[in-house]
Amino acid sequence: MNERSAIIIKDLHKFYGKVHALRGVNLEVKRGEMYGFLGPNGAGKTTTIRCMLDLIRPQAGSIRILGMDPQKLPVEVRSQIGYLPGELNLETNIKVLDMLRYFMGLRRNKVSWDYVTALTQRLELDLNMPVKNLSKGNKQKLGLVQALMPRAKILLLDEPTAGLDPLMQQVVYKMLKSAKAEGTTIFFSSHIISEVEAIAGRVAIIRKGIIAEEISPSQLASMTMRKVKIRFRKKIDTRPLTNLEGISLVSKGNGMDITLKVEGEMDKLIKTLANYPVGSIETLRHSLEEIFLDYYKDEEKEASLDVC
Repeated sequence: MNERSAIIIKDLHKFYGKVHALRGVNLEVKRGEMYGFLGPNGAGKTTTIRCMLDLIRPQAGSIRILGMDPQKLPVEVRSQIGYLPGELNLETNIKVLDMLRYFMGLRRNKVSWDYVTALTQRLELDLNMPVKNLSKGNKQKLGLVQALMPRAKILLLDEPTAGLDPLMQQVVYKMLKSAKAEGTTIFFSSHIISEVEAIAGRVAIIRKGIIAEEISPSQLASMTMRKVKIRFRKKIDTRPLTNLEGISLVSKGNGMDITLKVEGEMDKLIKTLANYPVGSIETLRHSLEEIFLDYYKDEEKEASLDVC
């Protein structure tokens, strides 16, 4: 076992009946690392995390968490982990305060209540609010508090900012960066590219149950695509725009309106547009599913040819 590694997964396979959900997942996360686990819905992110906690068991492969096998030492492994599930089931007929006291009890009260209240204040979570009256965003805040409050060696977070508004997302990012600065290993799944770009040190992309690539956030930025709708104040020749690297034409109106697809950075397009009479610009970032469909389309074609 490499003592520098917090998580090691080798050749992990998981079936749900005839569905092959994980097809040989391999990854390694170093201690103190912020590791993003990116993929479209249904790619295997949650299944991988649940296997790491021994909540479900794979049919093949091995997992080591801080050198321990979660199948042989599930209690010991979970005691070292703060976990935020993608779907948090909560008792609804009690207050937030009582729910957190309950979570403290599960941790044998080895949690500082002062730290818990500090977390709730940062997340603007009302301790006296009944759980049944919480919005989706406030339930997510409660889930984050219970994951962060034990100051565990590892955080496993499944979609940590789901349901939160953009300002609160930024608060969570700062909290996770603070935890990392204290030496916590953070493994978080997401399907939001901008979130992974903001906080991850390394990124694994899972696709159809396997790790398709392991890249840096800067490499991830080059994968992103946007649609850009531009309205000009007069008719122009758009060929210099569509001839730019990474730019392709989606649609063209009456010579004054154009929609482009932009892969990667916007810098070249913006600098070129400075020479044009631009009336307005509207940008729309593609969904992760759209990006993956485009990014891996050549692989799909090659696979289909191999089958033929």
